Amino acid sequence: MIQIGRTHSLEVTKITDFGVFLDAGEYGSALLPNRFCPEDVAVGDRVDAFIYFDSDNEIVATTEKPIAEVGEWGLMKIEGVNSTGAFASWGIKSKDLLIPFSEQRTRFREGQSVLVYVYTDKASGRIVGTTKFNKLLNKTPASYKRNEQVDLIIAERSDLGFKAIVNGQHWGMLFPSDVIGKIFVGKKLKGFIKNIREDGKIDLALQKVGVAKMDDLSEKIIAQLEKREGFLPLSDKSSPDAIFDVFRTSKGTFKKSIGGLYKQGLIRIEKDGIYLVKED
Repeated sequence: MIQIGRTHSLEVTKITDFGVFLDAGEYGSALLPNRFCPEDVAVGDRVDAFIYFDSDNEIVATTEKPIAEVGEWGLMKIEGVNSTGAFASWGIKSKDLLIPFSEQRTRFREGQSVLVYVYTDKASGRIVGTTKFNKLLNKTPASYKRNEQVDLIIAERSDLGFKAIVNGQHWGMLFPSDVIGKIFVGKKLKGFIKNIREDGKIDLALQKVGVAKMDDLSEKIIAQLEKREGFLPLSDKSSPDAIFDVFRTSKGTFKKSIGGLYKQGLIRIEKDGIYLVKED
């Protein structure tokens, strides 16, 4: 089934001087202009194309990749504002994404970058954006477990830390003490469930919590040492950023892990880094 606002693999049905027509199922044919056509395309070939309605309400296709398709979030720049709403650049050069005033939590200004959810308006059939995420999230009770890995999108910064969208379904909070590396609105990353409170609110972390976290990191350190011929140029003297770039964890956690591996006789800690202790 063809969905407007999504990328599909579509069959070429006709070739003209100005482009090719693709079979868009129940929507008929969609024009893919010449500037987007693959070289030597022929009738019967399949092309991965994004389908949308142009300003004349005609169905068209492009091989451009939008920042976010229908049903997805993306960080977009506001290109302009008029009496209808704000228009955001979403990766389709010929058409900006409308964010109606009714779908804005606050009024936007030109040049501002905002996190937007893309959806199809049922009344008009148009692809539009919204920043009113509360109507999309926390519709079902959270059933996550402690240390469960989840997909996160950083949605906004608050006095408490960073609010994040968890698996596209729930709100979660990442407190400053659990932030590792550079965090900014719109960033997509993996995280872990730290705690689910009695009121259902979710606390997040960017690394596993407690013993499970330490065991997991120790295994990763040994795996990296084996992969890199028994040496890593990291130690308890390395910078937090250097450690995070390799293991996505804090310096404190890394120091505890290599300390435990050292006590077990599995590694040596030298000035230039850590070495895997090889069996005789």
